[in-house]
Amino acid sequence: MSTSYFVTADWLIEHHDDPEVQILDARMAPPGQEHRDVPAEYRAGHLPEAVFFDIEALSDHTTALPHMMPRPEAFAVAMRELGVSRDKHLVVYDEGNLFSAPRAWWMLKTFGVEKVSILAGGLAGWKRDELPLQQGDVSLPEGGFDVSFNADAVKRLTDVLLASHEHTAQIVDARPAPRFKAEADEPRPGLKRGHIPGARNVPWGDLVFEGELKTTDELQAIFERQGVDLHQPIIASCGSGVTAAVVVLALATLGVNNVTLYDGAWSEWGARDDLPVEPSVKA
Repeated sequence: MSTSYFVTADWLIEHHDDPEVQILDARMAPPGQEHRDVPAEYRAGHLPEAVFFDIEALSDHTTALPHMMPRPEAFAVAMRELGVSRDKHLVVYDEGNLFSAPRAWWMLKTFGVEKVSILAGGLAGWKRDELPLQQGDVSLPEGGFDVSFNADAVKRLTDVLLASHEHTAQIVDARPAPRFKAEADEPRPGLKRGHIPGARNVPWGDLVFEGELKTTDELQAIFERQGVDLHQPIIASCGSGVTAAVVVLALATLGVNNVTLYDGAWSEWGARDDLPVEPSVKA
């Protein structure tokens, strides 16, 4: 199970003393809950020896767009300072809703980590099993982290515009259906309603059950029902690049590898007045 997409709490307990396993707490607040102090929540209780993989702090702060991938060298420095080593088996977890752990998984994989798994059930499952928690920060010796950045895994606006216009790749939008269909406002102010022309909607929540992905048969049926051809290139998108990683993870478990992620996502596309939107009615 050393390179599987998920590991269980039992597996993690069995490997508690394994120096080749490191645990990363990747909790983050979803849109609309920005008032939460997630670092304080981490310090109040986390898995033993887990360092805080702060997606917000690790993002590129030279752009106004949320959660954008940092420069490779900046990420490497941050990981070394956290005590994270690229050649170890990294286990990431979130609150238990599979909201942000896939983003951490995708970031680490894109920066060259080979062995990354997600804790099935996350923190909620850990607490449900009444397993031990640790308080405060975790300080580790400096890690060994040299980045091998897969730039092809990240798509920019011009890539997505071309894919939308020329149909060179399928765009799969992970936002909830009411937002995709322009029936509900975006949680971030200033964004249009609607979606990228030609995009298909696979809401990330439909792929998840109790902090894990649904079965491969269920996942395959969901993608097929939404008209996604698993044999053709796919660009995953969402509101800000976080839950798009759930789509990437789900497709990876199905053996679909020709999948990239639009990092700017709807936070970028929906803020522009010079880009096409479907439906074509403005909010």
